Amino acid sequence: MTAAKANRRAPKTIGLIMDGNRRFARSRGFPALKGHELGYEKLKEFLRWAKDRGVRTVIAYAFSTENWKRTKEEVGYLMKLLERVVVNQVDEFLKEKIRVKFIGQIERLPGKIQAGIKKIERETEKYKDFTLVIALSYGGRAEIIEGIKKLVKEKGMQVISKLKEENFGNYLWTAGIPNPELIIRTSGEVRTSNFLPWQSAYSEWFFSKTFWPAFTKREFHKILRDFSNRERRNGR
Repeated sequence: MTAAKANRRAPKTIGLIMDGNRRFARSRGFPALKGHELGYEKLKEFLRWAKDRGVRTVIAYAFSTENWKRTKEEVGYLMKLLERVVVNQVDEFLKEKIRVKFIGQIERLPGKIQAGIKKIERETEKYKDFTLVIALSYGGRAEIIEGIKKLVKEKGMQVISKLKEENFGNYLWTAGIPNPELIIRTSGEVRTSNFLPWQSAYSEWFFSKTFWPAFTKREFHKILRDFSNRERRNGR
């Protein structure tokens, strides 16, 4: 298959559950928290691979609503890493012409990070060819509940009886973002972990045994080949 044909059959939107950062770091003799930094570097590599294969949107699960329950040390480390990304690394996204969007309970984040998120979204919104969506303080159930609240606030309770599936998506945090055709989870865990439950109803799932920082371009291309061979009927 030629590269052009492969790209035509590649998914336009991919979801990522980037699991196994801490286990990878420990396996290499690093402090466990170092794995999160290595995971971010791998994400930057993955974005280049995805762009080269014609993918238009990547939705990356960076921090879940449940992750707030982790140790104070780990949450603090992750917040520092995130602050560095949104405050000091805007130029990297501008250079790569990547639009960056965030979804989730952004109001729970430290003020400096919230300000950085607004800035990076504003400065990259001009790019239309490739988008990175970072799910941050995200939980699928929380998203659906917040969507219902937003709907009722705007339209009133009476609208519930007339609500249709195709309309409800407009009230979710992912409004305007395409549903993922393919979702990849690394590290050998085989569960969806509250990631995009509404949007992934007809997604193709691939579960890799590789820890995320060790995920390779070769494995990604193999997943894309397998995806292209699946028959996607969407219930038809």
